[in-house]
Order: sequence, then structure tokens, then C-alpha cells
Amino acid sequence: MAKKQTDRLRTEKVRGQGPKEIFGENAQIHDKSVNSFSKAVFETLKNDFPNLEFRFRDKIKKKEINEKLNSVDARLGVTVFVGNASIKPDGGIIEVKDNGDKWRVVLVCEAKHQGKDIENITKGILVGKNSNQDLMVAGNAIERSHKNINEIRNLMIDEKHFPYILFLQGSNFLTEPIAVLRPDGTEVILKHDAGSLNRIDRLTSANYSLPINQNSCANIFITIDGKAVMLQAVSIYTKSTEWTVEEMLPIMMDVSTTSLRILGLTENK
Repeated sequence: MAKKQTDRLRTEKVRGQGPKEIFGENAQIHDKSVNSFSKAVFETLKNDFPNLEFRFRDKIKKKEINEKLNSVDARLGVTVFVGNASIKPDGGIIEVKDNGDKWRVVLVCEAKHQGKDIENITKGILVGKNSNQDLMVAGNAIERSHKNINEIRNLMIDEKHFPYILFLQGSNFLTEPIAVLRPDGTEVILKHDAGSLNRIDRLTSANYSLPINQNSCANIFITIDGKAVMLQAVSIYTKSTEWTVEEMLPIMMDVSTTSLRILGLTENK
């Protein structure tokens, strides 16, 4: 039965509840959580490293990003059409002042919740145009993440670290099949490799398809035709169920302290 449902969902355009109704409330809660958790990390860093100066920003203007690009190479950062444009990652931006009095990025976090299939099945809620299906075809809202990722890469074009964490949550980000029980005890299998359900492959391009759930803050250097090329990869962490503060904070601190080490601002170099 589960296979027939999965096969049908691969070809059927499911209509009914829109993205706002499906993901809106949970997504907003998740986004607000990562912002408050980032501020907790900010306070922890100030306490743990009293000799360093940190700052927290909610957004960065496109103008500032272009100025950074242009300072590295005059050919870059010369095009902008909306002067007040800015990016605003869910978790804000934490920076530290280095030994040369320059602000350097320590942590950037985004949180994306997409897919309520697990919640719906456990509550016995059927979805779709006729309210007769267990699963909703996944949407594409998370693809907007690439804009912020690319802009932070532009800002950090000359850095040897990339402390960008993407926390994913929901049934659209499965990394293994899971069984979910309806209230009547019927088992529904959610397949991680079902094209209609999984959207994580649309984000792994941001970390060069490195392993999921690992700290990828330190840049990777590869050699092409005898020349070194630097790659900046996003650290992608994913869960099918809700992230807790106990799970997220250690990850955020790990990436933050990795940044400080690479910047040469801690004793553990």
C-alpha cells in the first residue's frame, strides 16, 4: 500500500492546502527558535571569551557585501539596483573583532521547516484535494535559502572558514526511511528517497554533497590544473522531528569555536 501511495505521489500534483497553511506556523516557530538560540550562543561566547569583543546583527546590507567583494578584486561588487537591499538570516550573524580591529563572521544560522506528514499521520489527518492521502507533495520554499548562502559566501570570499549552519526539520528532509503510526495503529512508511517527498538534495549543492550532520566550517582546498581552489561548504543538520535547544546549541557552539580557532583568536590553534 505504501509503495502504491509513493508511486502515485510521484506523478500526481496534489492540491488543497497551500504552503502558508502547511508550513507557515511551524516554520515561523522554528525560525524564531534559531534566532533566540543564536543570541544565547552570542551571550555564551562573550562569557567564555571575555578577552574578545563580539557583536550580533540581524541583517547585512547588499551594499556592504559589494564593498567587500570590490575590496578583494575591482571587478567584483559593482552591480546593485536596490540600494537598501539586505539579507536577513533566520539566526542573525555573530561576529568577532580580530587582532586588527576588523569584524569577522563567527556564526550564521538558518532554520527551515518543511513537511508536516509525520504530524498529520500521527493525528490521523488526511491531506490533498479530496482529503484522502497520507502525504503531501513537497514544496520548493526552501530553495530561497540559496540566496542568503551565496551572499554570505560573497561577504566571506577571502576567509578560510564558512560558519554557516542550515538546520532542517520536517518530513521533506529525511535521510532514512521511517515508519509512522496512524491513531488506529496502521503503519505508514515515509521513504527518504522518494522524489515527491524529499527536498534535501536541493540543498546539498550548498555543501558540495558532503556528509550531512557534520561541522563543515573549515574550508576545503582542492587542486585543479595545478591551482588551488577554495570551497566554502554549508554545515547541514537535519531531523524529521523538532530540534531542541539541547541539540542545537552544542552544534552552534562547535561551529563558532571552530571559527575562532581558524581566525587564530583562541589558544587551541
